Amino acid sequence: MKILYICTHNRCRSILSEALTNHLAGPNIIAKSAGSQPSGEVHPLSLRYLIESEIPTDGLQSQSWDEFENFKPDLVITVCDSAAGESCPIWFDSTVKVHWGLADPSKIEGSEEEKAKGFKICMNEITKRINQLLPLSSMNLTQNELRAELAKLGAL
Repeated sequence: MKILYICTHNRCRSILSEALTNHLAGPNIIAKSAGSQPSGEVHPLSLRYLIESEIPTDGLQSQSWDEFENFKPDLVITVCDSAAGESCPIWFDSTVKVHWGLADPSKIEGSEEEKAKGFKICMNEITKRINQLLPLSSMNLTQNELRAELAKLGAL
């Protein structure tokens, strides 16, 4: 299964989702991330908390969804509310789309402990959702079957 995570700036939540999915899913899922208006850099705290959790960060970068037309994802997951409301490229039309609506830990202002807590909460939520996707990744589902299974999980 191929998943493309979308967040407007592709610097925090989509990056965390890509890294955690590739770490947890092994060969069953190939995850990438992109943005409609990429910032061009990964948020430093995203990298910090991934590294602290011993999640590989090699190859993570903020990039445009235009670079993934040939990736042909089975599933596109928007992780921020603004990305969910954007008009997607035409090549997404036939792809199953899901919205996760994760809180943005990079917006937390406060102590280091408060920021760390926000990132850990976000990463735990992503991990929980990835674990729900893992059984589906080995089922070789059609798009309609994938939609139905995601609906059962409450993911649509």
